[in-house]
Amino acid sequence: MSLSNLFTDFIPQTAGYLPKWQLFIAATSLFNTIQNLVSLKLTKRLYGGSPLVNPLQARTFAIWTLTTTIVRGYAAYNLHIRQIYDIAFLTYFLAFFHFTSETMIFRSVRFSGPMVFPFLVSTGTLVWMFVQRDFYVTA
Repeated sequence: MSLSNLFTDFIPQTAGYLPKWQLFIAATSLFNTIQNLVSLKLTKRLYGGSPLVNPLQARTFAIWTLTTTIVRGYAAYNLHIRQIYDIAFLTYFLAFFHFTSETMIFRSVRFSGPMVFPFLVSTGTLVWMFVQRDFYVTA
């Protein structure tokens, strides 16, 4: 078995791009989890240098992110199951709610360049999953 076959076999074989997107986001979330456990640098950047970012908050965010990583990674291979699809959908809603509420309701952080990525990912994926639900869900 070649390295390219190993990589290809790891990619979800379901039709469409949403399963591959779920796996990609899970992988980037895993990086974010690790980063939050070892350093505050990127987290402070994401939250615009807010003084509220501290080691405890970063570790809590890491565990929350790890939870979404597991759900989205599992969903990448099981989007045909209604409950898995719905739980994955809700992880994006929670991310959207978190970043929106911290920016617009609690005003604990300001909207900055690094904040664009979580907004785009959560919003775009929510719309994508809402529109494509019947294509993927079979059970």
